[in-house]
Amino acid sequence: MTEQFVAGIVGAPFGLKGFVKVKPLSGEIEHLLKLTSVTLRQGEKERTLAIEESAAIPPAVAIRFAGFDSPEAAKALRGAQLLIGRKDAAPLQPGEFYIEDLKGLAVLAADSEEILGQIADIIEGGGGDLAEIRLNDGKTRLVPFRKEFFTGINLAKGRVMLQNLWILE
Repeated sequence: MTEQFVAGIVGAPFGLKGFVKVKPLSGEIEHLLKLTSVTLRQGEKERTLAIEESAAIPPAVAIRFAGFDSPEAAKALRGAQLLIGRKDAAPLQPGEFYIEDLKGLAVLAADSEEILGQIADIIEGGGGDLAEIRLNDGKTRLVPFRKEFFTGINLAKGRVMLQNLWILE
């Protein structure tokens, strides 16, 4: 299981004290307000920064990192990914999963348990989330990630069952 998640993306400076806006990827902000430090990833470079102050500015969070005390300094952080550990991630409700845990799950046909491919990603779509399935032949298909199509999600076994195979045609 993934132990580190991208929880948000650092945006533009906010105010005069070095705050930046952070857009949460989960849509939730409460867990981000409790953080005392995070890892920021910019390209291949990662660094851990202490959080001096944070505030809710729905739908985002304003964060001031140690050593970044002006808008000019904070501007250098724009576009960075905010990485947090599993223990600091947004809490899950029953039936919810972290996207990172779904990636790589084998997709099996429910009626025959034949492995059809694997989940490459979960993509936000206008009408709901879509599972990007990389089929065994290398092709990809997008399938609505809903209970009508996916059942038996088993993270321990690394698999998920696909009910209606016609969706792959």
